[in-house]
Amino acid sequence: MKAFRLDELEAERAANDGAYLQFVKERNMSVGLYALDAGDLDPQQPHKEDEVYFIVSGRASITVGVETTQVGRGSVVYVPAGVAHKFHHITEDLRVMVVFSPPES
Repeated sequence: MKAFRLDELEAERAANDGAYLQFVKERNMSVGLYALDAGDLDPQQPHKEDEVYFIVSGRASITVGVETTQVGRGSVVYVPAGVAHKFHHITEDLRVMVVFSPPES
C-alpha cells in the first residue's frame, strides 16, 4: 500500500520549487500534484497520455480543446491524450491532483 497526506505532498512540491510533483508511477498510471497560484499562466502543452484532473482547492477556468468551464474544489475534468488544454483566469491558488494513464513519460 502507498498512502499520502496532501499537506505533506504540498510541502514536498514547494520545497522542490516546482509546479508539479509526481508521487505515484506504476505500470498503468501515474499521479501527481500540480500547483498554479492566482494570476499564474499555465505553461503545459498537450500530453501523450489521457488525464483526469481533480481540483483539490482553488478557482480557475480550464479550456480543453474548444470547450471552457469554471472549476473549483471538487471539480473533476477528463482531458483526452493529445488535446490542447490550459488553466486560466486563476483567481484562487489552484491545487490539482492529476492522474495520467498510461504513466506520464
